[in-house]
Amino acid sequence: MTPNTGLTELYRGDDPIVDVVAVHGLNGDPFKTWTTEGSKKMWLKDPDLLPSNLKNARIMTYGYNAMVAAVLGKTSSDRILQHAQTLVAELLADRELEDATQRPIIFICHSLGGIIVKRALAYSASRTSKLIQHVHSIYVSTFAILFLGTPHDGSNKAKLASVTRRMIGALVPSKVVDTDGQLLNALQEGSEVLQNITDMFIPLMKNFHVFFFWEILKSNMGVTQDYVVEESSAAPILDNTERAGLPNDHVNMCKFESRTSPGYRLVVAALIRYSKEAPEVVSRRWKHAIDMLNAKRAQEADELLG
Repeated sequence: MTPNTGLTELYRGDDPIVDVVAVHGLNGDPFKTWTTEGSKKMWLKDPDLLPSNLKNARIMTYGYNAMVAAVLGKTSSDRILQHAQTLVAELLADRELEDATQRPIIFICHSLGGIIVKRALAYSASRTSKLIQHVHSIYVSTFAILFLGTPHDGSNKAKLASVTRRMIGALVPSKVVDTDGQLLNALQEGSEVLQNITDMFIPLMKNFHVFFFWEILKSNMGVTQDYVVEESSAAPILDNTERAGLPNDHVNMCKFESRTSPGYRLVVAALIRYSKEAPEVVSRRWKHAIDMLNAKRAQEADELLG
């Protein structure tokens, strides 16, 4: 396994009470996505930045093959599901080895990384049968999700296709030329997949604290400047969710050089608040989940006995 795939621990507090998991987006990288260009500061692990604010957390970054063809395309629904299932499996294995299967989880997602996390949670939520009920633990333990520039608007396929096209314009080197329309097909196919995942996730949202962030600055698209993900898509107005703009463009909205960087205090204050609230709430959720799974097993046993 290359260092750029799977889970990597960036920081561990003395007695962690929460797992913070960062998931990058299209054409992203588990380290570079969160690291400033010039000073090479990675706010998730720099001792003066997030670790100093979340002393009792374990902070990890998750990497996967995020090249356009590996995420979108003819089999994009399968590929996104594969990435989502692998994220769940990696988290499960890590937390089992840490003896921390019930520790609360907070996800930080950039761009299409939010789609992978939404699909992962929908997958985990549905795993309640006897042999795989341990997979359900990721859903039960997830307390909060911060979405940074994730396209949620599944109501309009054409709009989603153009969002993905703008993402590719901003995130993919210009030498990637779409010679035979494959990329365009991928976008159309991909937009349908994003819509389906949004539909799966909406019923689960009431169980999580959700904070939507949008980009305030436009991105350089070569000849034009434009928003990669517009505010209405990145931060839908929904009950019981928080929303705010981050004063940067799509690629740089998840990078912070110092504690005074614009947007840093906004994101970190939410993470501190969630990490304080999570243990008590997730502990209660686990009691309910264990009762539900036990009742399910008892019902299955009754059915077997006829």
